Amino acid sequence: MPTTSVGMAPRAVFLFIAALTLAVASRATAQEARPPAGVFENGGEPTPAGKIDELVFARLAKLGIQPARVCSDAVFVRRVYLDVLGTLPTAEEARQFILDRNPDKRRALVDRLLGREEFADYGAMRWCDALRVKSEFPINLWPNAVQAYHRWIRACVQENVPYDRFVRELLTASGSNLRVPQVNFHRAMQGREPRALAQGAAMAFMGVRAESWDDDRWSGMEPFFARVGYKSTGEWKEEIVFFDAGKKIAPGAAGSNKAVFPDGTVAKLSENQDPREVFADWLISPDNPWFARCAVNRAWCWLVGRGIIHEPDDVRPDNPASNPELLAWLERELVASGHDLKHVYRLILNSRTYQLSPIPRSDRAEAEANFAHAAIRQLDAEVLIDALCQLTGTTETYWSAVPEPFTFMPADQRAVALADGSITSSFLEMFGRPARDTGMVSERNSRPTAAQRLHLLNSTHVRRKIAQGDLIRRAVGPGRNPREVIDGLYLAILSRYPTPEERRIVAEYAQTSGLPRREAAVDLAWALINSAEFLYRH
Repeated sequence: MPTTSVGMAPRAVFLFIAALTLAVASRATAQEARPPAGVFENGGEPTPAGKIDELVFARLAKLGIQPARVCSDAVFVRRVYLDVLGTLPTAEEARQFILDRNPDKRRALVDRLLGREEFADYGAMRWCDALRVKSEFPINLWPNAVQAYHRWIRACVQENVPYDRFVRELLTASGSNLRVPQVNFHRAMQGREPRALAQGAAMAFMGVRAESWDDDRWSGMEPFFARVGYKSTGEWKEEIVFFDAGKKIAPGAAGSNKAVFPDGTVAKLSENQDPREVFADWLISPDNPWFARCAVNRAWCWLVGRGIIHEPDDVRPDNPASNPELLAWLERELVASGHDLKHVYRLILNSRTYQLSPIPRSDRAEAEANFAHAAIRQLDAEVLIDALCQLTGTTETYWSAVPEPFTFMPADQRAVALADGSITSSFLEMFGRPARDTGMVSERNSRPTAAQRLHLLNSTHVRRKIAQGDLIRRAVGPGRNPREVIDGLYLAILSRYPTPEERRIVAEYAQTSGLPRREAAVDLAWALINSAEFLYRH
């Protein structure tokens, strides 16, 4: 085993914790592999709490798949903080929630979290991934434009701007890339020809990839973006995006310059009207078969871990929804709410489906695709490094190849709140942060690697954070007895209390290792941070 700053790592403690969390990481279903009762499940059978559950459970019953039990309070508080805010609950937040006896406490917590500042940070990060917010090659927005674009996106998330208005502004805005940030949507593509713009809009707001349609369909889309003009000004790196009324619409690759909506309807374009507006009006119409479906499918994927159509930017006839009735109902809810995405988030987060345990009760291959249990996902790179910094009271340094004031990041900057996909660190790269070159969901690589495990197990970067940060100082503060130290570390790192067996193993290690109290706490923290329970959403 690797050594910590104080000696050999606690093999007994580490192996015990690894065994405990293996059932989560491997989704083991055997009774003997299941963690102790109460760690991940509350023991109750799931009963529908709303329409989402009725549709999901009906589908599972049809397939003969038994849903998992409802997750424990400790699992829920950790899960909802990570999914809504992109951050861990503090030890005190976890403690208060677990000990709260209010039967409606989960719903109340969801409401509180959706109103917090961090919700806007994490929501903006997700949209910046999809919209390719990046200053350098191959997108080349440039740092000052990136900052303006990110601020606008974050403000829209924070203010809960109706989704149809958000998208319409992105598609139709004209003006300076520095003063009208929405226009950067038309600059954040790997090409500026009409087809590249059409394909970027289709993937972001319809979930359609370039290879999904033939040349005729894309040629029909091109005229809507054929009159987007670009011109520079005397200001450094400023560019104006505008409706170029004098620009002729050239025939597309299929030889036609006729504007045709993706549903086959021929559009009527006038010389003096921006064709982007015509397309945007068609796109956000309640009758559009792609718009609301793509939006709710993305929201479901962000919160649940996989899309009802999976992946959410791969909508095509031969990739059907796993639960068409559920997807259609969520579409109707979004439209009826005035395109209020927070309303959709609340519906999902308050459902029993979202609150199921990660421990499956069926070994059927279709169980995960039909949401029979919580999906297990490695933490996003940004979320993981923020969690390590939050736990230890330390900071990270981020850098950019562009030497501008706009690329300077304060020492306390959360990785989740980084505006620019070009500002990075070796940690973010190692743990799969997306390059934001294509806007595709698959750019984010959440598959574990040997390099990641070695870094967490044995790097001076992580060991110094644990040994020299505030985590251990807070845990072993004056007057704390051994039980309080153990409980404090578990609550801070895993958002739960240890089981009696865990307390016994850790206490025995502390007594027999011969290490001083502080060094034993460092070893325990190291073991918990390297557990699957910490590294995965569950």
